[in-house]
Amino acid sequence: MTPTPDLSARIGSLSLRNPVMVASGTFGYGPEYAELVDLERLGAIVVKGICLEPTRGNPPPRTVETPSGLINAIGLPGPGLEGFVREYLPFLRSVPTPVIVNIWGRTVEEYGEVAARLDATDGVHALEINVSCPNIREGSHAFGVRLDSFRRVVETVRARASKPIIPKLAPNVSDIAAFARAAEECGADAISLINSVPAMAVDIETRRPKLANVIGGLTGPAIHPIAVKLVWEAAGAVRIPTIAMGGIVSPADAIEFLIVGAAAVAVGTATFVEPRTAHAVVDGIREYLVRHGLRSVAELTGSLRTGRDPCGG
Repeated sequence: MTPTPDLSARIGSLSLRNPVMVASGTFGYGPEYAELVDLERLGAIVVKGICLEPTRGNPPPRTVETPSGLINAIGLPGPGLEGFVREYLPFLRSVPTPVIVNIWGRTVEEYGEVAARLDATDGVHALEINVSCPNIREGSHAFGVRLDSFRRVVETVRARASKPIIPKLAPNVSDIAAFARAAEECGADAISLINSVPAMAVDIETRRPKLANVIGGLTGPAIHPIAVKLVWEAAGAVRIPTIAMGGIVSPADAIEFLIVGAAAVAVGTATFVEPRTAHAVVDGIREYLVRHGLRSVAELTGSLRTGRDPCGG
């Protein structure tokens, strides 16, 4: 009889029953999908971005469908830290699935304050640091595209939080491995990537941008090959776990990420089309491990057969 493979994954001190999460910004705060998705079957729930104060986000139109993708400029609307703790955390505490809170701030100090307060809050198991969204900027640059500001944010959050911290890396940098190494050097427990790819769309009849914000972030299957390449480079540069995301719509997409070095994956845009995509991915990973005689997800992680070093060596 074929033994049941071990699907568990570990992110710092955080233990997951399986390596499949739902990505921040695509799953609300949990209750929104509770009647459609068995939350106990997820490896972790990553909630929408939280900052200190309530935010309204960008004006509509805020999303545009593209061939094999979605451009969004939602603008990080949210209830703020106190609103999240009051309105959503009681529900999340009732679900036996780890909760990872995506955090952001307009200044480095705000990142630190949000991290410190959530670190002292029961029901929050880890913090994903959103430094790579085009809506989060220091001057004219997103925090996550400059190594100096990226380091300051990660160091500040690390100094104020004892729970696992997971910087989310931007795809639009010249050397993703450098940012992965910086995250590790600054005390991160894991990295996650990729965030959306900067993009825009134009209505050719009106000659106006289709998004009120003009530019947004492209997600969905269109970015998957880009994400696979960047995950391979980032995972190969560090010893800490990598959480991969970008265009997962099937088990094969997730398995591809695991093979190139990811320890876990996150399903994002596909949830809008089929809310139970994460369930199908969990089942597909299990079936793949059985079919290939692998005993655990860990055996699959980083098993790419190539003579090349992802960092060029």
